[in-house]
Amino acid sequence: MIDIAKRQRDLRDMLIAAKVIPVLTIERVSDAVPLARALVAGGVRTLEITLRTSAAIDAAKAVIAEVPEAIVGIGTVLSAADFEQAQKLGARFTVSPGATPALLEAASNSDLPLLPGVATASEVMQARDHGFDTLKFFPAEQAGGRAMLRAWTGPFPDLRVCPTGGITEANAAEWLSEPAVLAVGGSWICPAASIRAGDWAGITAMCARTMKALSQG
Repeated sequence: MIDIAKRQRDLRDMLIAAKVIPVLTIERVSDAVPLARALVAGGVRTLEITLRTSAAIDAAKAVIAEVPEAIVGIGTVLSAADFEQAQKLGARFTVSPGATPALLEAASNSDLPLLPGVATASEVMQARDHGFDTLKFFPAEQAGGRAMLRAWTGPFPDLRVCPTGGITEANAAEWLSEPAVLAVGGSWICPAASIRAGDWAGITAMCARTMKALSQG
């Protein structure tokens, strides 16, 4: 029997500990392990590898096998089939940009946490109906920003979110100051250009600077 309360509690604890979850779009499998090691070295251990490229599955397999310090999640989960694939890979959590009834149903019957994406009050309600009260607010800035999130906390006072979409080094601390925000997600912490250039030291430095700043905030 699935312990829904424990699954949600574990997800919240993971997000709180992470503060920042990098959204990784990996184009070359050979970049996966050095990228993950660079992130971990900078204090960023919880990683979302998105299913946006042909390299994503093999990249996730490599990181899970070779970087045990990393907590690997699978993002851009669009269907029940994607969710099942993430389970087979050994992912620790999953993330979706939205949430169809089929995906929510598949995840509600699993111990593997899903962070379903929402952008409207109706979507929040649908997710809650399936047992999900910890959500991804996406695209956060474009969907109304912190003002929208504050409006939601009226009817949904126990709502907790990880916003992504428009989160940057400049506004991450502002988002994290919101009581409903457990962590923030984004790609600014590991720019695509830095990954393509193999600038692992630069990515580590960015992570370290970000984590230090957010810990002081």
